[in-house]
Amino acid sequence: MMSKTVFRKSLTRRATLGLAMAASLCAALPLSAQAKALKVEKDELKLGFIKLTDMAPLAIAKEKGFFEDEGLYVTLEPQANWKVLLDRVISGELDGAHMLAGQPLGATIGYGTKAHVVTAFSMDLNGNGITVSNDVWDAMKPFLPKDKDGKVVHPIKADALKKVIDQYKTAGKPFNMGMVFPVSTHNYELRYWLAAGGINPGFYSPDNVTGQISADALLSVTPPPQMPATMEAGTINGYCVGEPWNQAAVFKGIGVPVITDYEIWKNNPEKVFGVTKDWADKNPNTHLALVKALIRAGQWLDENNNANREEAVKILAKPEYVGADAKVIANSMTGTFEYEKGDKREVPDFNVFFRHYATYPFYSDAVWYLSQMRRWGQIGEAKPDAWYADTAKSVYRPDIYLSAAKMLIDEGKAKQADFPFGTDGYRAPTSDFIDGIAYDGKKPNDYLKSLAIGLKNNQSVNGNKVVSK
Repeated sequence: MMSKTVFRKSLTRRATLGLAMAASLCAALPLSAQAKALKVEKDELKLGFIKLTDMAPLAIAKEKGFFEDEGLYVTLEPQANWKVLLDRVISGELDGAHMLAGQPLGATIGYGTKAHVVTAFSMDLNGNGITVSNDVWDAMKPFLPKDKDGKVVHPIKADALKKVIDQYKTAGKPFNMGMVFPVSTHNYELRYWLAAGGINPGFYSPDNVTGQISADALLSVTPPPQMPATMEAGTINGYCVGEPWNQAAVFKGIGVPVITDYEIWKNNPEKVFGVTKDWADKNPNTHLALVKALIRAGQWLDENNNANREEAVKILAKPEYVGADAKVIANSMTGTFEYEKGDKREVPDFNVFFRHYATYPFYSDAVWYLSQMRRWGQIGEAKPDAWYADTAKSVYRPDIYLSAAKMLIDEGKAKQADFPFGTDGYRAPTSDFIDGIAYDGKKPNDYLKSLAIGLKNNQSVNGNKVVSK
């Protein structure tokens, strides 16, 4: 009988020979096969999400086997709200999550919970809308231009809503609107639209984080799935949220979506996939593998002119994902958007998951969110342009994204032309906003100066007033 010592030595020799043979085999394999052999540090992962259609890349990466192709075994877990989701990523209860684009930035600069969070993947473009109650819509309609067929002309600007809010003021009534989180895209898009129509959405200060200082419209937080019911109850007069919760108001007959975020800022970045910097540093290969799987999911969602969207709708309708009626999800996911009941219009880019370089984390996108935090007082003091650039680069990681993309290209699973190799990380300046004002991510302070409502230069909020130092 072989002794334990001899047996262990035999096992060690065999293991060493096995590793040597594996290394030799790997070296002999073509690059595509080597790339697939990426050794992940952690193969069992728990990822969080909120029940919105733009969590789709996570659901698709799981359902189509893209995570497993990378050696990852992923559990997807819905979260109660955005704060819980962020807190659980920071505590390590979740390995990563579907996040609001402003969340990694807000956490990193210490607005709310302080933690260094990074993103190497942008989950989508567009996908949000602003909905008002039937009563507000009826009050707005007389002020809206109509076409020759009597249909309301889009995009609808907030000028018409300003007249309604003025009526509320005269009657001594507050005008309340919901958004999903203080550093959410929805908060900034709603504020942008309101301000472009001459409506002050209010300021934040270190002592008052309601965001309602000097406000004409009072904005407050409501979790996305609760938006329609909260408006139906009369607690809020309207809201800004992602799908399917605008279309849900149409189906329930309780409200009218007046504008999409595509019309507020064409092809705006929406959600990101976020992890803590500490997690990313400890699990670099796992992070790369995640990004690879998510890129493939984005491709699948957009390929062949959205040919896979009907299948995606069925997947998202499952209770473990969005859990809404498939017809409601399809109303926006398949290239249309319904405004007033029966007024369904073509909006092919309402949900974009890959084209237009949607998945690349542009520094200029991060700078825009930071500029809005400064505009409304969440960043209380003026910052030089260099601060915006440095902060963006500490959170957004296009280097990791392009490494993952290169692996997919080498494996024959992606095309080089679909990725912005050679970019400096900034989109070209654009004026594709509802008010036509130009934005250059390299000049955030000049941009802030060009906006009529909002903090600029050395202004800050002191008590209930905007003051200049």
